[in-house]
Amino acid sequence: MYKPSKGNSTRVEFRSLDSAANPYLAFAVLLAAGLKGVEEGYELPRGSEDDVWALTASERRALGMAPLPSSLNQAISAMERSELVAETLGEHVFEFFLRNKQAEWEDYRRQVTSWEMQRYLPSL
Repeated sequence: MYKPSKGNSTRVEFRSLDSAANPYLAFAVLLAAGLKGVEEGYELPRGSEDDVWALTASERRALGMAPLPSSLNQAISAMERSELVAETLGEHVFEFFLRNKQAEWEDYRRQVTSWEMQRYLPSL
C-alpha cells in the first residue's frame, strides 16, 4: 500500500505465470477473474506485513490464507469445481484440458522414483 510518508518503502509484487503454461488460456482466465471481481465489486483481502513463508499452517489459516494446490491432482480438482474457468474456456476446451491434465497426472503417478527405490528397495 502506498503511504505518502513512506514512499521509498512501497513495493509491488509480481508473480509471473509458469513458463510451461499456455499463455492464451492462462491470460483468458486471469482477465475473466479480474473482470468478474470488478463487475461484482469483490473486496481485496487485507495485505500482510508478515513473512508468509515463515508462518505455520495454523497461523496462515488464522489469517484467512488458504493454501494453493500442492500437486497437479489437487489443481485438477480445483479446476473441475470452477464455473469461472468452465465459462471462460468453453465446454470443449475445458473438458479437453482437464482430460489431458488427468492423463498427465496418471502418467506421473505410475512412476517409481529414484527416491522410492533408494528408500524401499533395500528393505526387500
